[in-house]
Amino acid sequence: MAKGAQTHFVCSSCGYQSVRYFGRCPGCGTWNSLVEEREEAADKLPNHRVKAVRAQPITLVGGAEARRFGSGFVEMDRVLGGGIVEGSLVLLGGDPGIGKSTLLLQVADAITTRGGSVLYVTGEESAAQVQLRAQRLGVGNERLYLLAETEIEAALTEVQRLQPTLVVADSVQTLYDPQLASAPGSVSQLRAVTARLMQLAKQQGVAVFIVGHVTKEGQIAGPRLLEHMVDTVLYLEGERRQEFRILRAVKNRFGATNELAVFEMVGEGLTEVENPSSFFLSERTTQMPGSVVSAGYEGTRPLLLEVQALVAPSALPVPRRMAQGIDLNRLILLLAVLERRAGLPLASQDVYVNVAGGVHWNEPAADLAVAVAVASSLRDVVVDPALVVFGEVGLAGEIRTVVKAGQRLREAQRLGFHRALVPSRIPVVEGIAVESCASVREAVRKALAAGAS
Repeated sequence: MAKGAQTHFVCSSCGYQSVRYFGRCPGCGTWNSLVEEREEAADKLPNHRVKAVRAQPITLVGGAEARRFGSGFVEMDRVLGGGIVEGSLVLLGGDPGIGKSTLLLQVADAITTRGGSVLYVTGEESAAQVQLRAQRLGVGNERLYLLAETEIEAALTEVQRLQPTLVVADSVQTLYDPQLASAPGSVSQLRAVTARLMQLAKQQGVAVFIVGHVTKEGQIAGPRLLEHMVDTVLYLEGERRQEFRILRAVKNRFGATNELAVFEMVGEGLTEVENPSSFFLSERTTQMPGSVVSAGYEGTRPLLLEVQALVAPSALPVPRRMAQGIDLNRLILLLAVLERRAGLPLASQDVYVNVAGGVHWNEPAADLAVAVAVASSLRDVVVDPALVVFGEVGLAGEIRTVVKAGQRLREAQRLGFHRALVPSRIPVVEGIAVESCASVREAVRKALAAGAS
């Protein structure tokens, strides 16, 4: 080992550093995730002069409006806060085969069609493989440049020569800095490569998209530091066996977070769904117990979703509770409230809850819909198909108000719903009958009254 070099162990999941090896990371608890890395001593680093800078009052700092350009998808522009910001660094994550490369190729084609230029750096596939995908999608022209390269210096040299509007790095785990001794995809390489791309974006005003692998837990592979370094983090979600894809912003320095866009995968690539509420409710069965429509709010948009519940007698000593699309611990809490405050005998029942369409909905407004769906399945009573339900349920069984209630009701009214079961102090919206409820017992009684009769 070279003189002056130091070694340490870094967790590939959370970035925890230690001078000794652990089988299990003390930071995140992941097994066999610590890898040995070497860093040069401080005396090896180049000397530089300290610049003379002065702080100034915030009232004297001139603010410049972020310059944006379209991605070719109206829905994607909305998720990004109004379009792609010049000089921004965007991280796009998703499961393998979900459509990340397909989406970025379509974005690149839209930009080049409008006169811009795009450099697509591919480290996982050859240029010929990317060209075959482009032919299948029917995209590509002479202003879309392909570079099959994994060395960051070579990629940056091409950026200097071409001066593109957008740079795509697919993927960041394959790029490496030759000045570091660690392997591509390691924590130090990810940190160094992302820092170089961030420097490129900020100094030259070039928008950069980097693709990140996703672990089995659904997180971007590598330390969380990677997400902190970029300006925007997007996740492309969905099942590969299904046609729809959901693009979600979990971090955005230039717009609202938790914004959501829905795409449909067809033979020619991804097409945007302009009305996701109708899309998610298109296959809804209206005469089935345990089905309830609720109004959520994602980013700046209200979204109607179907909550499904199935309650059946359990043959196990400990009944099963399963949740898909909502937090399992939240479901267990709601079942306890229903049994204690609403008198529903659920201790001997298996309970399964699902948000149709594969949407992950962790908003408290889903509580009341889950409670009504469970009661509907238990009592075998169909809920009024024209009823929309939303509200937060407290431990005392009370129904608490939620934000943006007026926008939720207007979206429900626009899609043909005539009744709404909501918390108290909710504004009245023309065209929909609003029924307020103070407790979960009252809400269950009102929701099931029409079906029971």
